[in-house]
Amino acid sequence: MSHPRILGMDFGEKRVGLAISDSLGLTSQPLGLIERRSDAQLLDEVSGIIRERDVHLLVVGHPVGLSNRDTSRAKRTRRLVKFLRNNLAIPVEKWDERLSTTQADRVLNETETKPSKKMKKRDVIAAQLILQAYLDHQRMERAISHE
Repeated sequence: MSHPRILGMDFGEKRVGLAISDSLGLTSQPLGLIERRSDAQLLDEVSGIIRERDVHLLVVGHPVGLSNRDTSRAKRTRRLVKFLRNNLAIPVEKWDERLSTTQADRVLNETETKPSKKMKKRDVIAAQLILQAYLDHQRMERAISHE
């Protein structure tokens, strides 16, 4: 059974990491990186990916602080999510991304990634971790509702 594709996003002012779900909706695969110049340019590139990959949902990592306090980055991400919701034809959801960058750094440190490539790979891995957490949560919710 094929599931609609879900796009995961790790938003940053300079770089935006992307990941996409597999056709079964079980795993998150790295998709790539967008060098962000403006919200409009980001919207244009994400819109193209949505059309090309038949994406039905965008999940954006929401950087809530460990103390649950609002950070400037969280406020900026909420503004971007609102912009995307107003300009995309698919739903856009926020997903708690606490520690995704820390986890991405841990993954990169365990591999033999050159320091010059770590920053770019980190954003894509963070997007992959965000989307995988979302997919796992959805699968658990479905299992619970069928009990």
